Amino acid sequence: MATLVPPTTTVPPAGSKPAAVEPEKVDYSNLPCPIPYEEIHREALMSLKPELFEGLRFDFTKGLNQRFSLSHSVLMGPTELPSQSTETIKIPTAHYEFGANFIDPKLMLFGRVLTDGRVNARVKCDLSENLTLKANGQLTGEPHMSHGMVNFDYKGKDHRSQFQLGNGALFGASYIQSVTPHLSLGGEVFWAGQHRKSGIGYAARYNTDKMVATGQVASTGMVALSYVQKVSEKVSLASDFMYNYMSRDVTASFGYDYILRQCRLRGKIDSNGCVAAFLEERLNMGLNFILSAEVDHKKKDYKFGFGLTVGE
Repeated sequence: MATLVPPTTTVPPAGSKPAAVEPEKVDYSNLPCPIPYEEIHREALMSLKPELFEGLRFDFTKGLNQRFSLSHSVLMGPTELPSQSTETIKIPTAHYEFGANFIDPKLMLFGRVLTDGRVNARVKCDLSENLTLKANGQLTGEPHMSHGMVNFDYKGKDHRSQFQLGNGALFGASYIQSVTPHLSLGGEVFWAGQHRKSGIGYAARYNTDKMVATGQVASTGMVALSYVQKVSEKVSLASDFMYNYMSRDVTASFGYDYILRQCRLRGKIDSNGCVAAFLEERLNMGLNFILSAEVDHKKKDYKFGFGLTVGE
């Protein structure tokens, strides 16, 4: 019977250095397409800018078929009035909103009619595989308050460009380019003919699987920095810094986004002492409970709201 001999192991001699790991080569001819220039702060806004409200809110959506649905929304709560004093002036109001939605893989239409006379509409249409048309508008009974905007978004292999047209002789263009697999750089220009103002801006975005860092500066005086750290698949931490070197206004905020099995909790605190939280709790299939809270001790302004969202 043959004797079993264990395989010999090669032990590196003492003092020898391990083999160097070659760095991963980057194929600069196959870089990813960046997100649109106007959405570079997308992850930070999701955590730091939830849709806060005050009072009672009820939303109901009824699907008529796979593409068409109707929505009803009721909001009862105070409305803030502009004031020269530091105290916030509010008057009780109530609004009802009726909406119609059409969703198709290449065409999306959204329309809203409110009891105060406002009419809102949004359109997103894929004209081709790389070119998308976006448009939105609002009609109101108040003079000079109606507005409209048309946006053409061209998606290239490793770049993205946009061109905007709006009422009031507003023209804008932006371009963003991937320079590495994780870094993208871009710029924008705009001209507001009605107000005789023009501007130019620059932006940078660095993103990985665990973090997103963005920076933006514009000739209007705005400087915006944001950072999002993805702690896990369910927890994200976010912070931003806003500075206007024309008016010398500075604001910094820190927030979180926590996704549980049945709910999603978002909150923030900023340098002005304002604390906010937004909770979405799923009670049942198609039934969500919403809690919103914002406390500003400096302005003595306290906003609390709760609501229900029902949809099929």
